[in-house]
Amino acid sequence: MTLDLASIRAAYPALRDGYAYLDGAAGTQVPESVISAIAGAYEGGVGNVGGAFPASDRSGAIVEDARRAVADLVGGDPRGVVLGPNMTTLTYRFSYALSRTWRPGDEIVLSRLDHDANVRPWVQAAERAGATVRWAEVDLPAGELPAEQYDTLLGDRTRLVAVTAASNILGTMPDVAAITKRAHDAGALTYVDGVHATPHTPIDVSALGADFYATSAYKWSGPHIGTVVAAPSLLETVQPDKLASSTTEVPERFETGTAPFADLAGVTAAVDHLAGLGSDATGTRRQRILASMTAVEAHEQAELAHLLDGLAAIPGVRLIGAPRRRTATVYFTVGGHTPRAVAEHLASRRVNVWNGHNYAWELTAALGIRDQGGAVRAGLVHYNDRSDVERLLAAVSELR
Repeated sequence: MTLDLASIRAAYPALRDGYAYLDGAAGTQVPESVISAIAGAYEGGVGNVGGAFPASDRSGAIVEDARRAVADLVGGDPRGVVLGPNMTTLTYRFSYALSRTWRPGDEIVLSRLDHDANVRPWVQAAERAGATVRWAEVDLPAGELPAEQYDTLLGDRTRLVAVTAASNILGTMPDVAAITKRAHDAGALTYVDGVHATPHTPIDVSALGADFYATSAYKWSGPHIGTVVAAPSLLETVQPDKLASSTTEVPERFETGTAPFADLAGVTAAVDHLAGLGSDATGTRRQRILASMTAVEAHEQAELAHLLDGLAAIPGVRLIGAPRRRTATVYFTVGGHTPRAVAEHLASRRVNVWNGHNYAWELTAALGIRDQGGAVRAGLVHYNDRSDVERLLAAVSELR
């Protein structure tokens, strides 16, 4: 299966402004179908769930549709899909709930490869519980996270292993399944940050061994909604803080306040959009997603190879990290220019990239660049094409 890039790009109104959107690692643009779904929910009328009137029923249907869509995207169970405002907020929520059972002497294992949203909530929870934090280190300069090191990090007091499925700056995709198997053998739970991985590759939470899998819709062409996917039976064992008057059922007991119903309609539309990227894909939505995301990964990897070769050929450019398996994400510096100055120059050429630490707090410290302004990040997603890559290369070449 191949992607029809012209049709895909035409579906995104924002791409008509003449910019090359290579900032996808920070958030994607949304297709017209998502915009229409959100507007349509408001136009049709929504109300809080549980009421005795049609608008309330419509809201309830929107929520259940979003759960089914997310489950199809990652291979989960709709009854275990927790919805929330963003991954960071949900991770804090789960860190509070899970750490209620931790005791002094218990341990958790974190990774320096991770975005701080899968680090700081757990560090702070461990501090409150008196638990010990142990660290999985990144193999530099390649940027790999060796699974073998977990053999010495895990023990009978390990309660949780939190690890990313992909680095948001280097793109490194560690062997999550090997890490989670070690964690489970030690009796620990696993919390996998799938925010950066989900837009770039087919996801199967069971194959990854993720007890909890977190992702954010705005990284895969949806609205600003976060979600954590787990087995319903596991969620039943976790007791979050909640209002006395709110339901005790899962997954609803993890969802505080009134849901943004219209945005949740956009979540379903975004999953449907991804499922339809391969026009010749057939079968269930889950099957179509797997086929489409396989094609997405192949497309992105081809453009990534061209981007890496092009940057490596420009004098003064230093590529950071060289992982064996990676998302289409590059992190680099240009000699004689600060990362911010590079980003500003590219913006003047209508190329959008990010600069700085990008919340990879521990990793940029390990790289020795956090306090020097980090680096420049360019991230490809499925709607980027060769012209976007060529524009970035041409703009960077001007800085020689």
